[in-house]
Amino acid sequence: MKLLGVTKKYGDKTVLCGVSLEIGEGKITAVLGESGAGKTTLLNVLSGMTAYEGTVEGRTAVSYLFQDAKLLPHLTVEGNLKFVLPKSEWGKIGGMLERVGLKGRGRDLPKTLSGGERQRVAIARAFLYPHGLLLMDEPFSSLDLALKKSLIALVASLWREKGETVVFVTHDVHEAVLLAHRAVVLRGGSVVGDLPVEGDPPRDFFSHPPVEDALVRLLMAHGGEE
Repeated sequence: MKLLGVTKKYGDKTVLCGVSLEIGEGKITAVLGESGAGKTTLLNVLSGMTAYEGTVEGRTAVSYLFQDAKLLPHLTVEGNLKFVLPKSEWGKIGGMLERVGLKGRGRDLPKTLSGGERQRVAIARAFLYPHGLLLMDEPFSSLDLALKKSLIALVASLWREKGETVVFVTHDVHEAVLLAHRAVVLRGGSVVGDLPVEGDPPRDFFSHPPVEDALVRLLMAHGGEE
């Protein structure tokens, strides 16, 4: 997928300013930047949820994983997954629940789950939903450190199995380095940095490769909050 000169305005405020970006197929791209930099707006342009000026080439079906699990409260865990699948593919659900560590929890309602378990259901749903592009908007930001480590490893493992094209927004440089092949930095609606991260995820949670320092310096040099 390619963005060519994409601009988005809300009234007199320009949120994205002529963004040109190619999304690597089968790769994970992280998008960083301070609040108001245009990160979530970029995801919404990619998803087709918002109008824009410019061109987006190679548009495809999108699955969206949010910070809040956004499960349907009246449906069971299994029901939440069935909701996004044709009946002919319901046979995938048992294996996916086992994959995300929720074997035997299919009949439970969301209110009986912990926050981490609800996010595991949301991850399962996002990967099951038929799509060509997975968008993630700060899916780990509300989690404690141990749970964050576990769920980042889970997403990386599912990515390795499926070869997903993923774009995810984060405020956390370490998250970007753990999970992404590439880190794009937005400032004031423009791309001010685009750095590769060597190798494939999952990466060692306790390592801090040089690109992490480079991203921190880049964000700080542009007034970011990292």
